[in-house]
Amino acid sequence: MAGKKRFIGLMSGTSLDGIDAVLMDFSGRSIRVMGDAFIPYDDRLRSQLLALHHPHTGELHDAAILGNQLARMYAQAVDELLRKTNIARQEISAIGCHGQTIRHRPDAGYTIQLGNGALLAELTGVTVVCDFRGRDIAAGGEGAPLVPAFHAAVFSHPSVHRVVVNIGGIANLSDLPRSGDVSGFDTGPGNALMDAWIQRHLGKPFDKDGAWAKTGRPDEKLLNTLLAHDFFSRKPPKSTGRETFHLPWVEQYLTGRERPEDVQATLLALTATCIARSVLSYCAGATEVYLCGGGAHSGALIAVLKAMLPGLLIARTDELGIGADWVEAYAFAWLAHQALQRRPGNLPAVTGARGPRILGAIYPN
Repeated sequence: MAGKKRFIGLMSGTSLDGIDAVLMDFSGRSIRVMGDAFIPYDDRLRSQLLALHHPHTGELHDAAILGNQLARMYAQAVDELLRKTNIARQEISAIGCHGQTIRHRPDAGYTIQLGNGALLAELTGVTVVCDFRGRDIAAGGEGAPLVPAFHAAVFSHPSVHRVVVNIGGIANLSDLPRSGDVSGFDTGPGNALMDAWIQRHLGKPFDKDGAWAKTGRPDEKLLNTLLAHDFFSRKPPKSTGRETFHLPWVEQYLTGRERPEDVQATLLALTATCIARSVLSYCAGATEVYLCGGGAHSGALIAVLKAMLPGLLIARTDELGIGADWVEAYAFAWLAHQALQRRPGNLPAVTGARGPRILGAIYPN
């Protein structure tokens, strides 16, 4: 292990689009990104993973089989990344693998991310760090979001109060003041509801640039009904997932007379409103907001956020040197590095854990 400072981060998030893989070098004074790769999920795998978000007969067997399948896909992503960067696997200290979340129930004391870390270590011949969320939950925390610690390490500025907003299937933010404690929490739905609605009506996996939402008009009554969910009035620390925000939750409030494009516009407004209210309520004094995740590419969503947050700079994390699509994968490479250095990876002020904890189960090679 001595002398090796290169780490791979693997992230497959709640959007269920596929696997982001990055290679990072921690040997210098600043973190250097050496390359990235992406392995998409096909429709069948996406449907199988979605099914595991809800209890059903045979789910334990299905979860184990899919966990093995994902491990093989993670190994494929590692192979592709090493091929693209022309780096030998012997030069890699560890792989930080988030796994695929299928249940997130900190209220019940558990969270489940699929992906067989032991199998991934066998397939790649590289040390694997996984199960990052479990220790935080064991310490009384939410287990999420974990990325604020990484955001603080790479995006904080001594003279600028910044907020970083990750808009994946679920959205979360990190408040990075010029001094004092970093905070962060899940704000609510990100892309998950919009993705599910357009898949249902147009057969598309996502609403590119928010183009379909722009053809509709938000239904204010429906929007206010959705915003009445008690999650939005809860104070941080808090986290959420598809168990709470899913299509049946929305459909229970529909009359059947709504235009589908208006519902899509309403769901976009829901995401934007939750983010904007969170920034205004918990990030007083912020002057810059940087977006990452798939939602950072939605021109329609960005336009609404700019209207709701006048006077604040709103841009993508690309402006800070890390592409919006890759931030979370970078974070789990960083968390793997923290684990092997025996350094905490959580922020108790964010997750609510009883204190700092070293995160991750390690499968050595």
